[in-house]
Amino acid sequence: MGAHTFGVLLLGTAGLAVVVWVLHKLGRALAAIAETLAAAAVVFLALWWLLKGIGWMVKEIVTHPRTALTVVAVAAWLHWWGWLSLVVSIAAVAAALGLWRLVDLVSFDQWAGQVLRSWWFRWAVYMPKLPGWLHACGLSVKDESVPVDVTVNLVGRKKISRDRQQPGVRIPKVKRVKSGPSWDEVRVQLVPGQKPEDFDEAARALASARKVARCQVREVAPNVVSVDFQRRDLLAAPVPCRELEAAEIDLRRVWAGRTEYGQDRQVPLFGSGSHTLTAGASGAGKNSVMWSPLVSIASAVRDRLVRVSGIDPKGMELAYGRGIFHRYAVTPEETVDLLDELIASMNARKEEFAGHVRTVPVTRENPLELVEFDEIGALTRYTDRKTRDLITERGCTTVKRNPRDLQKRLRLKSGRSPVRPRPWPRPKKPLRCTSGRFFRVRVWRGPGWC
Repeated sequence: MGAHTFGVLLLGTAGLAVVVWVLHKLGRALAAIAETLAAAAVVFLALWWLLKGIGWMVKEIVTHPRTALTVVAVAAWLHWWGWLSLVVSIAAVAAALGLWRLVDLVSFDQWAGQVLRSWWFRWAVYMPKLPGWLHACGLSVKDESVPVDVTVNLVGRKKISRDRQQPGVRIPKVKRVKSGPSWDEVRVQLVPGQKPEDFDEAARALASARKVARCQVREVAPNVVSVDFQRRDLLAAPVPCRELEAAEIDLRRVWAGRTEYGQDRQVPLFGSGSHTLTAGASGAGKNSVMWSPLVSIASAVRDRLVRVSGIDPKGMELAYGRGIFHRYAVTPEETVDLLDELIASMNARKEEFAGHVRTVPVTRENPLELVEFDEIGALTRYTDRKTRDLITERGCTTVKRNPRDLQKRLRLKSGRSPVRPRPWPRPKKPLRCTSGRFFRVRVWRGPGWC
């Protein structure tokens, strides 16, 4: 081996040693950087999941405050006092609630029963089952624009592959559940592409899915509807009449029975909203709407604070209480005379109290005039034109030109009144319509109507 060869080997070995040393240092530096990045990634992921968990907890507390606070309270109780004391406390509270329900069912249902029942039905019935019912009844929106992922592989055996995703389905969200003695009110938020009429058309199918007799839909907001399920009928048996009040009666809130929601039905006979029109199919119970307030104000009629006039074209409906009517008309001519007498009394009161008082007091000298008009359609549609025009003109005069402070109130009833379904901001439910579709009811102002 010559000197030249030995020198080349020596230089090569030295160069290789330098390269190995540099690579070693570089590897250690890269390893340190990788460890730092890995630690940062772990910290970042932990912080991300922590923030996400905190956000989820805040969302649950805001959207479901009672359930969230209950879970927190139970967890704190288990941590501090153990499960045995928790079981004993729950049993004691359940026994107290059961005793309260046995002693006073009305107050229990008002203060505790509705809350517990609403919570139970929300989480045990409607949250897990209602989405499936809505989808089965065609109340879900399917995303038809399904994306297709195309993969191009130039070296593989399969050059082009397509991955078609499953179509998405959007289902309305349950926002609130309120359970009363007989009805469950489930507020549902519509998804884009739906309208309230879609739910109304599927009401019968929803009732079958819930296994109840009735289901009705109410529009609460432009994108929120209330799907109401009737669990039991509180009006299956007649509502007993309350004891008549002998003291002063509030004519702005006259008791007229019970609603199908188990609440007292109060109707105004004086003040705003006292002019009423009752519409419904045959056998719907329109007469009870007319007679129930009259029974409640019997003492005021006896004391001559309320004077009732009756217009009965058929001569049958109001004849049962003929003795309580100050004026009574059957024929079209008698109806015109009765309305003329009311208009004359109205004009006399205006002349007497104009410039003296703002509201005419209800006294025996100036009683509240209440007009019960049964089957108004018989006189405004099915009689001769001249008489029809006279009755229409006087009826409009009584309603429109009569200030509400002059104590003249007109209550109309018709079995075939011109009522058509239309959106209306304040709902007034009819008794029973032959049409199954209605959200809000609006009185149509057509020929012969005021």
